Amino acid sequence: MESIETLNTRLVDFFGRDASTSQPMFRIVWANDETEKRLVGETENGVQLLIAEVRLVRKYPYLKDLYILEQLVAVPDVHADELPTSKVTYEPLWAYCNDKREPRPPTWPATKLIIDVMYAAKGVTSLRKYVDSELNTTEDGRQERIKKIHEELFGDETETGDALRYKEGVVVPNSYESTKGAE
Repeated sequence: MESIETLNTRLVDFFGRDASTSQPMFRIVWANDETEKRLVGETENGVQLLIAEVRLVRKYPYLKDLYILEQLVAVPDVHADELPTSKVTYEPLWAYCNDKREPRPPTWPATKLIIDVMYAAKGVTSLRKYVDSELNTTEDGRQERIKKIHEELFGDETETGDALRYKEGVVVPNSYESTKGAE
């Protein structure tokens, strides 16, 4: 697995920085570490405040122990009062986990695919600084690339594999011979 620093460097190299703030357009972060200044009406314990105030709060309280791919976006005018200290913010684009919210390590092919798909869904081309290889020019090549990325993202997702990975399963070796009934 590539380090997060390496992946973030690649994101800057391929997708660039914002012209006005020089911040990377995309970044990968650890969800537990992210905070933001936000206008809140209650404390973390749920106590209602008489007057709303700007506080430093966890950005992703609903995503724990996961890496997040974020995109730099402008704060819309309708939400400017919620994030009063910033004109731009990072918004989540992808949480690196499976359908059971079990962590998955970020990989470059998966990250690049997510960003490319996001741009395609918006109907724009990304500003990336590379050209697709010949692998993507034929239908078979595209299918092979998709298969490879799918394997990287979800390759070990079987109930047996997950049980073994999280030490909830039992392995019975081929050489095991039962003594039950041999008496």
